Amino acid sequence: MYGVEVKIRVATEKKARWEVHSNHLGEFEQRVPVGKQDYVLWPDLKRYKNPAYKHLQPGPEVTVHIENDERVDTGVHLK
Repeated sequence: MYGVEVKIRVATEKKARWEVHSNHLGEFEQRVPVGKQDYVLWPDLKRYKNPAYKHLQPGPEVTVHIENDERVDTGVHLK
């Protein structure tokens, strides 16, 4: 879905470090520092304004493990 805010944080932290929005294809991307780390992603629908989808709920948080400098494809779900 277009325009959904996705927040990303380091797994050991409480606050999001990055906030990105999905594009017209529903995709998003974020570069993170090189190195071994776990990140947690989740959709934030608080400011999402679309009357056709007013009953959407965010799905569960997604944990992504990065080993070095590779690209990882992942996604978040909405209910």
